[in-house]
Amino acid sequence: MWTAEPMRSRIVLVEALTLFRSFNPTITVNEIAAFLHACDREGLTIQELAEQACMTEPTASRSIRSFGPPGSEWARAPACGLVEAFLNPNDGRSRVLHLTPAGRAVRDRLDAIVGRSA
Repeated sequence: MWTAEPMRSRIVLVEALTLFRSFNPTITVNEIAAFLHACDREGLTIQELAEQACMTEPTASRSIRSFGPPGSEWARAPACGLVEAFLNPNDGRSRVLHLTPAGRAVRDRLDAIVGRSA
């Protein structure tokens, strides 16, 4: 028997992907995964991001840096301005990730999109 539930889930997924593409039309799955992990746990390090997202550290770093602030040495194009990286106060060598106010707004929009499918 056909139900609308799987279709609604796919529509929600497309809506979320469309939101990401509005920031970066060439966005990759790794970049999306990196941002979603940063949303789930602000303050995580690049190493922790890599472990959680099953990526190498260089891939995790490149992926999350595309969400960095424009003009930052740390960010890479397209520098969407959704995530900032600060030196880790516990060791001073690694970086910890935090969402910017714009990043929190995107997280909230994604939560609302997903919430509509529940």
